[in-house]
Formats: sequence, C-alpha cells, structure tokens
Amino acid sequence: MFQSVFAAFAIFIALLFFNIQKRPIIIASIGSSVFIVFALPKNITAKPRRVIGGHLTGLFCGSLSVLIPHSSLLSSLFVYSFAVGASIFLMVITDTEHPPASGTALGIAVAGPSLHTTIAVIAGVVTLSLLHHFFNPYIRDLA
Repeated sequence: MFQSVFAAFAIFIALLFFNIQKRPIIIASIGSSVFIVFALPKNITAKPRRVIGGHLTGLFCGSLSVLIPHSSLLSSLFVYSFAVGASIFLMVITDTEHPPASGTALGIAVAGPSLHTTIAVIAGVVTLSLLHHFFNPYIRDLA
C-alpha cells in the first residue's frame, strides 16, 4: 500500500509543479512510468538511465516527426506511427528501453512539441528517477 500511495504522490507532484495537465496526452506516458518505477522498482526498465533516456528519445522522435509534412489523415497516421517506431528503434540501439517513452513520442507527434512540455517531461522523469534512486532500498517489486 505504501508504494501505491507514494506513486500517487509522485504523479500529484508532477502534475502540480510541472503543469503537464495542459498536454493530457503526455500524462499517460508519465503515469505509466510511475507504475513501472513504483510497482516494479527492480525491473530493468525502472532504472533511471532508461526512464530518463527513454523519455528523451521519445521527446526527440516525437519532435522530429512533426517536421514530416502531414496534411491528410493518412499522412498524419503515418507520422504518428513513425514517431513510435523510431522511438522504439532508438531506445533499443541506445540501450534505454522504457516502454512508456513511446507514448511520449506519440504524444509529442500528435500534440506538437513545445518548450513547456519538454521541460515538464524532463523535470518529471528526473524527479521520478531521483525518487527511485533514494527510495529503492525501501521499496520492492509488487508483481
């Protein structure tokens, strides 16, 4: 129960201080990261390198994808798919696999990049990773 409450607190802090509720599509990927970090803290995808690196990759691929012209529904779907596929590819080759980060790529591709969103995602995942680092000795895998 402690870890669930702690996870809820972590997402509350992210929403409160980093004001990412303006981009609700990004909240889902951060929420998924919170689950991995607090429910499966010993899992390799919960490691700070993967959480931070994965979301940075997602931000990059989502931002890059909006440079591809997409004026029709079909071309938009291609661009969104490209963002997810590219993020998976880059995470694998950089050894920063973190599944929720593909959601960040999709969210940025759909909503468009912004400095505020970029700062919020980076600050959110760094905070999450710091919490994981300091509380890792006290939390265990719940699965």
